[in-house]
Amino acid sequence: MINKIILLLLFPYLALAAKLPEQLAVPGGIVKIVVGETSSPPPKVFFNDRRVLVTGYENQWLALVGISLKTKPGAYYISVKPKNKNIQTRFTVVDKEYPAQYITLKNKRMVNPNPDDLKRIKADRIPIGKALRTWTEQQEVDTGFIAPVDGRLSSLFGLKRFFNKQPRNPHSGLDIAATAGTPIMAPAKAKVIETGNYYYNGNTVFLDHGQGLITGYFHMTDINVKPGQAVNQGDVIGTVGSTGRVTGPHLHWNVYLNRTKVDPALFIAEDIPRLDARNKK
Repeated sequence: MINKIILLLLFPYLALAAKLPEQLAVPGGIVKIVVGETSSPPPKVFFNDRRVLVTGYENQWLALVGISLKTKPGAYYISVKPKNKNIQTRFTVVDKEYPAQYITLKNKRMVNPNPDDLKRIKADRIPIGKALRTWTEQQEVDTGFIAPVDGRLSSLFGLKRFFNKQPRNPHSGLDIAATAGTPIMAPAKAKVIETGNYYYNGNTVFLDHGQGLITGYFHMTDINVKPGQAVNQGDVIGTVGSTGRVTGPHLHWNVYLNRTKVDPALFIAEDIPRLDARNKK
């Protein structure tokens, strides 16, 4: 007990990792790997040459590795670098078959943009890309997320999408439908790194939770925060809307680890049944 108290005094941020996302070793999932003991400083961890979030949990350092939807099943390695060493740690990704979703959009330019739209889409990539490359070197990373909006689970992560019968990229986030104007809350302590209005995403906010853990909020009506602003869990960052490419008011919520889109449901697994139950009423 004394040793644990000493550790908390030396590493007070260990208490923040009391709630971790669920592990799911599939494309679009998260792998949790022990990379050291908290009696030593946290190592630097890399996957595909990108830094990986490392957090303390039960006297161990855990790497939270985001797995791309494009990842093929098989064996992969992270590079763990404590002090002057370079240790390769193996993990396995298994396959997952995501269902297809067919969506009809009345605004055909949201399916086949014209030349002016394409110029805007290209310009949008610059601030979005900069936001997603953010790496804040901090030890306090709160992964104990709450659902950012009180609504109905309307579309799952990873669905193979067809707009007006044309194949497009898989669904990169979690959709929660709610009445326009419903408050959107920060799921955990963070800093606002980017806000804007983009062609596909509409009114958007990006939050930096530290060590490459980024969350994105799309299709908003109002944006109530500014870049550089600190927010705490439950703070209202904006409201649900239907801006950008949508069929109705909802929040499209993205979560990124090591610049990779992962399933947000893994961060709020205990709350998913409640949100989904509203589909049965």
